[in-house]
Amino acid sequence: MAPHRLSRQDARRIAVRAQWLHRDRPTDLVDLVRHVTLLQLDPTAAIAPSAHLVAWSRLGHRYRSAELDAALADRSLVELLATVRPAEDITLYRAEMKEWPGPSPLRDWQVSRGEWVRTNDACRRDILRRLRRSGPLPSRELPDTCVVPWRSTGWTDNRNVTRLLDMMVERGEVAVAGRRGNERLFDLAERVYPDVPALPYDEAAWRRNERRLSALGIARSRGPDCTVEPLDVGDAGEEAVVDGVRGTWRVDPAQLGQPFAGRAALLSPFDRLLHDRKRAAELFEFEYILEMYKPAAARRWGYFALPVLYGDRLVGKLDATADRRAGVLRVNALHWDVEPTKAMSSAVHGEVRDLARWLDLTRSPSG
Repeated sequence: MAPHRLSRQDARRIAVRAQWLHRDRPTDLVDLVRHVTLLQLDPTAAIAPSAHLVAWSRLGHRYRSAELDAALADRSLVELLATVRPAEDITLYRAEMKEWPGPSPLRDWQVSRGEWVRTNDACRRDILRRLRRSGPLPSRELPDTCVVPWRSTGWTDNRNVTRLLDMMVERGEVAVAGRRGNERLFDLAERVYPDVPALPYDEAAWRRNERRLSALGIARSRGPDCTVEPLDVGDAGEEAVVDGVRGTWRVDPAQLGQPFAGRAALLSPFDRLLHDRKRAAELFEFEYILEMYKPAAARRWGYFALPVLYGDRLVGKLDATADRRAGVLRVNALHWDVEPTKAMSSAVHGEVRDLARWLDLTRSPSG
């Protein structure tokens, strides 16, 4: 079968529609997460935590953060490795959990992690006993009996219980059962996840690729490692080429030939539409860097600038901050990448007003 030939506009519209950012908004949070497969959790809240921003950008100002709390509490959604996912998708990860630290041949870092957990097996077993008796518990209430400390050049150095719990989540032994503020509460996985059997490893990997492609619409078959969620989709979908872009893509055939009606949207920097910065540059011709780690004087767009979508184009960045003490959404600047039309400007400013309404803040006069 010959590859599908797409224009850049075709590819962009497929990507936007797949992420439910077109004019027909979804109305239910759980249905949204089932479709986009995940909400990434990140504590940065210059405006609002990313998971809530992603939900608001689709559902609008009627969305309330309590909806996510309720869905996690009733286990229709579950937290897994810094993401929120549909509970039924856990079946796609059980085989990988059983294979931890991974199928052979192992990489050096996988071998090292496996050895570290085995060396500290007594601590692992103690954690399981305590959770079975008293869980759910935060990591600070679990004693550190590791005989070999975790070594890292980063912030996790010597954070033995936290790292061990993260690996026990990867192994399918424990799970995040809830949160106390931003503090995770851990419990035995069997008390949190639905009791569903594991699919065979290869079948589960294939289905995850298919789910990811359905959520992205179009993606590369191979890509770099990503700590939260892969950017590529293997051989899922069908082959496509995009005019003016090198290489081949994989496209969800269900998205081909579908009608498109766009709208304006303000996106989280972690939104899956542009999380793959290379794809955003290739298909949307959009440059974006999250600048919160840069010195203020070196920033072009702002600490936590929100990418601006209009129709099938990413057209700018909104530099705004939620000043909750003053009750104000401070709009510092709207950086346009294109010369805005009157309709574009009106639609985007309408989204800014909706953002302020959702946050229950007054938009600053300067914005």
